[in-house]
Amino acid sequence: MRTAIPSVARKAAFALTVSAVLVTTACTGQSSSGAEDDASKETTINFWHAWSADSEVKAVKTLVAGFEKAHPNIHVNVVGNMTDDKINQALRTGGGKAPDVISSFTTNNVGKFCSSGALVDLNPFFKKSGVDPEKTFPAAMNEYTQFDGDRCAVPLLGDAYGLYYNKTAFEKAGITSPPKTWSEFEADAKKLTITQGNTYKQLGFMPDYHGWETTTEHYLGQFSPTYFDSSGKSNVAKDPAFKAAFTLQKKLVGDLGGYQRLEKFRATLGDEWGPKHPFQTGQVAMQLDGEWRLGMALDAKPGFEIGVAPLPVPDDQADQYGKGYITGTIAGIAANSTKQNAAWEFVKYITTDTDAVVGFSNDIHNVPSTLAALKSPKLKYDPRFKTFLDIAANPNSSSSPASINGGVYLATIQNFGYDYESGKVTDLDKGLADTAQQIDTDIAQAK
Repeated sequence: MRTAIPSVARKAAFALTVSAVLVTTACTGQSSSGAEDDASKETTINFWHAWSADSEVKAVKTLVAGFEKAHPNIHVNVVGNMTDDKINQALRTGGGKAPDVISSFTTNNVGKFCSSGALVDLNPFFKKSGVDPEKTFPAAMNEYTQFDGDRCAVPLLGDAYGLYYNKTAFEKAGITSPPKTWSEFEADAKKLTITQGNTYKQLGFMPDYHGWETTTEHYLGQFSPTYFDSSGKSNVAKDPAFKAAFTLQKKLVGDLGGYQRLEKFRATLGDEWGPKHPFQTGQVAMQLDGEWRLGMALDAKPGFEIGVAPLPVPDDQADQYGKGYITGTIAGIAANSTKQNAAWEFVKYITTDTDAVVGFSNDIHNVPSTLAALKSPKLKYDPRFKTFLDIAANPNSSSSPASINGGVYLATIQNFGYDYESGKVTDLDKGLADTAQQIDTDIAQAK
């Protein structure tokens, strides 16, 4: 995991304003940019990434060393700790020092990458190499790396979201197992909540959308919504999954003391990335979070045993318990690169070679991004980490789909969530209709 980088920062993302000099990819895996390089000859490619922690930089070097050993004629010049803005600028301007291959912590802007032509369509490269993405990557990861038939990105490790719970608190409350359905979750959250005057000695769960990872998209992953209809219009006001998700979250907010009381308590709690995270201190008994939280929580040495399980699902989807929200890092090849064939050899290695993916996963502590790697006996992890491997491999797990204007529609839904949970908006149906209209307007303006 990018342990030092919050999810908000990971998704803040590549606000691409890429010029209209688009590059199309021919069936041979060569592009109209003139990239007809011979990948069997001596060459050097540039790889730009954003990892910055010492352990992460070391892991990237190990990954690259493995590739160079397998392809001694292709040398990789690694440029790390690069901001999204710098990568974006380089993708637009090109040049000898610009990246041939990039990696990004965001999936929300794949639609921008693909529609703008900033990254090349990788479908011809996969076809030429005899690699079937649908059989190689988990379903959600396979989906979030393409837009309108253009596969301009490929998964490079992933994040899966599940439920962390305080086993000691569960035992004291007489709860014998983690909740599987929303009604069980709601009952447990109330049972685990211990009030103290006008505040909480222990809160069962922090449901507010301003909480730690409790974003609308992470909640919605358990409801399996369809964000857009077949014509590309927002489905927020039509798919009942959205109304159900907002309704149940709002009810939980009320049942646990109300928005004002919860927000007042939240303001007293530690931040997401420090040792005083409220789950780690025992102030919150259940936490929606990604696979990286396990290591961070263990490092904080909490005074209780940590349990990990999938997030609960709506009662009418009980048969799909085990699914979750999936996101992750992506990799792609710059459209203005003149070494796309050599770049593909590198991308193919770091994203589809099982041992390479497993090794990188072990070093970075993220979820592997191929089906084969998820099952590899070479994976090293705490037994509880397997929950996230199973969530990633679950065919019912999902992610938010790509859009031409990136994650703007997700921000619009999240902002509506803030207004609805706080009581600023009281008419849910009208609020969802207005949200859908805003999403459609923003997308139309982006085309």
